[in-house]
Amino acid sequence: MYPLNQKMIESELADIVGREFVVTDQADLLIYGVDYFWLPRMLVDRGQTPPLPDFVVLPGTVEEVSAIVKLANRHRIPVIPWGGGSGSQGGVMPVYGGITLDLKRLNRVLVIDELSYTVTAQAGINGYELESLLNAHGFTMPHYPASVHSATLGGYLAPRGSGTISTKYGKAEDIVLAVQVVLPNGDIIRTLPVPSHAAGPGMLQLFVGAEGSYGIITEATMRLERLPEVRRFRSFLFPDLHNGIEAGRQIMLKRLQPLVIRLYDEPSTIKTVRHVLGLEVDRGAYMVIGFDGLADIVEAQEKHAFAICREYGAEDHGEEAGRTWWEHRYDFYFPPKTLDLPWMFGTLDTLTTFDKIEPLYQAKKKRLEEKYRAWDIFYYAHLSHWFPWGTMIYDRFIVEKPPEDPDEALALHNEIWDTAVGVNLEYGAVLNEHHGVGLKMARHMRDQYGPAFQVLEGIKHALDPHNIMNPGKMGFSPAE
Repeated sequence: MYPLNQKMIESELADIVGREFVVTDQADLLIYGVDYFWLPRMLVDRGQTPPLPDFVVLPGTVEEVSAIVKLANRHRIPVIPWGGGSGSQGGVMPVYGGITLDLKRLNRVLVIDELSYTVTAQAGINGYELESLLNAHGFTMPHYPASVHSATLGGYLAPRGSGTISTKYGKAEDIVLAVQVVLPNGDIIRTLPVPSHAAGPGMLQLFVGAEGSYGIITEATMRLERLPEVRRFRSFLFPDLHNGIEAGRQIMLKRLQPLVIRLYDEPSTIKTVRHVLGLEVDRGAYMVIGFDGLADIVEAQEKHAFAICREYGAEDHGEEAGRTWWEHRYDFYFPPKTLDLPWMFGTLDTLTTFDKIEPLYQAKKKRLEEKYRAWDIFYYAHLSHWFPWGTMIYDRFIVEKPPEDPDEALALHNEIWDTAVGVNLEYGAVLNEHHGVGLKMARHMRDQYGPAFQVLEGIKHALDPHNIMNPGKMGFSPAE
C-alpha cells in the first residue's frame, strides 16, 4: 500500500472508531501476525517477519464494524476478524495485509433468558469471563475448549469448535441458536431466532464455520444448561486401544450420554498421561469417562457404562484419577507442558464413522512413522469427541529437531500435513473436527469437497464479489 494512501485510509478509520482504536505501530502489528499456528511462530523464531496487517482496528459497536467493512469495500482492502488469537490454523494471518478487525471491545452480555435457558452476547466477549458470569446465575454454556481463557465467543463459532464436554452437549454449532452478522457489503443481518425450522435452508450454519469468509459474526444467542447436580469422572486402563474404542462405541450406541470419553492411545498413555497428570501407568490405553446431571440418572448411566468397560478388559482406576484428569485437563495447553518451539508440531485431528476410525489411526501412524523416520517423528493420539455414529481422533506429530532454514522447515511441515491429510481423505474422514481450515488446510478444501466445492465458492462470490473477507483462507481464490 502506498504510504500516502495508507495515511488517508488511517484517517478514515480514525473518523469511525477514534484515533486511539487504530493501531499502526510495527511492534503492535506483529502481535496480530502470530497465533498458535506453527508457521508464523517459526518465522519469528528464525528472525523473519510474518505477514502483518496494515491496520488493526478495534470497533466498539456493530455499526462501527459495518462502517469499516464498507470502507474496506470502497478501497478493496482485506478484512480479517480477530478474536483471542488462539487459533492453530493460521485463520487470522493477514496474508494480503489489510485491516485486522479486533472485536474484543464488543464484549457485553446482552440478555440472559432464564425461561428459555439462552444467553445473547457480543462476539468479542472472552469465553472464561462469559462462563464465570453465567455460573454466578446458576448456568453453564456447555462449551469448554482448551482455549477458554483466551478465545472469544466469535472464535468458538468461526471454526465450528468443540469443547471438552461436546460428547454430551454438542459442538459450538449445536449450541448456537442465532447470530448477528455484518455482511461483506456492510449490511447488518440476523439469522432466524431459532435454528430448527422449515422456513427455507438454514442460513445460520452458513456463517458458523466460515471463518469470516462470508461475513463477521458480531453477536450470538447460545443455549444454556443449569449447573448439574453432580458431575463425576472415572478412569479405566484398557489392554489396548482397540478394546478402548470398542467400549466407547458401545457406550455411545447404547445412548448412555457420557459427558466426556477421553481415550489415549498407548504412546499417549505411557508418555503424555504420566508426564502431564503424573499417573503411574506404563502400558495399555487410558480412558477417562464422565457423567453429569441428576444424581440418580448419573448412577444408572455409570452402572451400564462401567460394565461395558469391564467387559472389554478394563482395569478400574477409580474416581480420584478421573477427577485429577478433569481438574488438570488444561495443563496440556500451558507452559511448560504444552508443545512449543524449537519443536515442529501439529494437531492432525479428524473425524469419521466407527467402522473407519481404527484403520485410519493405524494407517496414518504407519505412514508418518515410516516416511519421516529420518526426522524421528513422534506420532500419538487420543479420541476425545464422540458422536452417535463415530468419533474423532485428536492426533499430533512432533519433530524435535526440524530444519533451521525456514524454507526447508516450511517444506517439511507442509509435506507432513499433506501426507496426513491424504490418509484422512483416503479413509473417508474429514480435514478437521474442530480447529477449522484457515490457511494451513486451505489447499486441501477442493480435495475434501470435490465438485461440491462450487457451492461454497459460489456463495463466496455472491456475498463477497471483491473478495475482501479474510482472503486466502478456506480454499477460496486469493485477493484481487
